[in-house]
Amino acid sequence: MGSASSDFLTPPRRFLRMCKRQRFQPKVADSTGMELTGGKLLTASLVVKRVLERGVIAADEPMVGILLPPSVAGVIANTAVSFLNRVAVNLNYTLSQEHMDSCARQANLRHVITSRRVLEKFPFRFDAELVYLEDLKEKATRWDKLAALTGALVLPAWMLERQLGLDRTAADDLLTVIFTSGSTGEPKGVILSHRNIGSNIDAVQQSVHIRPDDVLLGVLPFFHSFGFTATLWLVLGLGPKGVYHFDPRDGRTVGKLCEKHGVTILMATPTFLRMYQRRCTPEQLSKLNLVIVGAEKLPLDLARDFKQALGVEPSEGYGATETGPVVAVNIPDDRYEGPGRGTKLGTVGRPLPGVSARVVSPETGEELGRNREGLLWVTGPNIMRGYLNQPEKTAEVIRDGWYNTGDMAKLDDEGFIEITGRESRFSKIGGEMVPHLKIEEALERILSDGSTDEPEVMVAVTAVPHETKGERLVVLHKPVSKPVSQIVRELQAAGLPNLWIPSQDSFFEVSAIPLLGTGKLDLRAVRQLALEKCGHT
Repeated sequence: MGSASSDFLTPPRRFLRMCKRQRFQPKVADSTGMELTGGKLLTASLVVKRVLERGVIAADEPMVGILLPPSVAGVIANTAVSFLNRVAVNLNYTLSQEHMDSCARQANLRHVITSRRVLEKFPFRFDAELVYLEDLKEKATRWDKLAALTGALVLPAWMLERQLGLDRTAADDLLTVIFTSGSTGEPKGVILSHRNIGSNIDAVQQSVHIRPDDVLLGVLPFFHSFGFTATLWLVLGLGPKGVYHFDPRDGRTVGKLCEKHGVTILMATPTFLRMYQRRCTPEQLSKLNLVIVGAEKLPLDLARDFKQALGVEPSEGYGATETGPVVAVNIPDDRYEGPGRGTKLGTVGRPLPGVSARVVSPETGEELGRNREGLLWVTGPNIMRGYLNQPEKTAEVIRDGWYNTGDMAKLDDEGFIEITGRESRFSKIGGEMVPHLKIEEALERILSDGSTDEPEVMVAVTAVPHETKGERLVVLHKPVSKPVSQIVRELQAAGLPNLWIPSQDSFFEVSAIPLLGTGKLDLRAVRQLALEKCGHT
């Protein structure tokens, strides 16, 4: 543990002080009916911390696993671990057993905090010892509860911070390790410090101006950096109340929670947003005035339809696990205080305060300037410390403090960033870069008939090796009503270059498109399936 910086408050210290300020105000709630004031949340966190440090978590155990969905219980587990000055590792319950084993092994986890209900739904096997939250309640003594209550309601914040040792936590000490989804390979552990998360929260606050009376809906899992920063620690360190639900696809419950708690801020992915548009009524979302989406591209038709149906235009943001996660965001007019405009549809907004972006040539590394497509690099206090135990992979993506996002982008004259595609989602065919994303978007327009009640990912474009061309485009698609020959003709009619149009024998029907827990394409599984369909082993 390094020496603490006097001018930087770590997220756990901000949480502690905010709970004292809001000790009698509702601070967190969830779909199980649990609701706690700031004072009760702080008390519960202190109780769990005391039980964990008494014979559960060893002194030489730096990282603690957490397997819980977005919920009040998930919040308490994370805050209790932070009060122990340990690194929280929120585990992705949508992973395979193989990838889960990899995460646990890389983090050297000896304990995983979970619940029996979670393990019933996600029956993972762990070498680590399981700590059930239900059992911790029974192990709490009267003295634990009294000491926690005194700390939460009587002791001044500075004294409680000193008692917990939070005043000795340095800004660059680790707060969490978040494992990447493994969409392009084995999960990598992204090391994020208190400064990474805290600076990101400050920058988001300076941009979109979270208000004390805001109510934020948390449906994104805490194992996802967007959920961990924006719906967990942002809520805990700033004024809003957090309302949590474990299933982001459950639009009906989301609507009821929004109506019951008067939700004003929703952070989600476009995939989930489309579900809410169809499942929620305008009355349920009547208090909503800020919708931020990330993790995947926001289709312009969804932005238009959502505003028409529910009265709020979604604001697209952009980031990566390695950037804490937020890099840029569009800001609605009523929350924007800068020069010019805060929103430009089709872009992911401007970089946050303190974050810089540049676009360079993928081939030469030369900076390209405005309105030219190239590889996006970013820098700022939110850039990760590195990948867990993988200095070589860290060096591949971070140079002189700049992070290679792997995304192709343009910076326009106003400083807005337009993401044009993923470098790894391009094929080089005939010497030209062919964007999978553009082909997917054209296919989705051709295949969508608007008849399904629930949105579906119908198609995925990837590539497999080809002897003469280098790569061959492959389309995986769910059952469709149009013959492939007609789909190819419509791609040609849509104006796509011939090089971008897959051959008819490169279309393969599948029962389901492989997806990650966030709703994004599982690029690794998509490519593997394409290799199998094409006879590659």
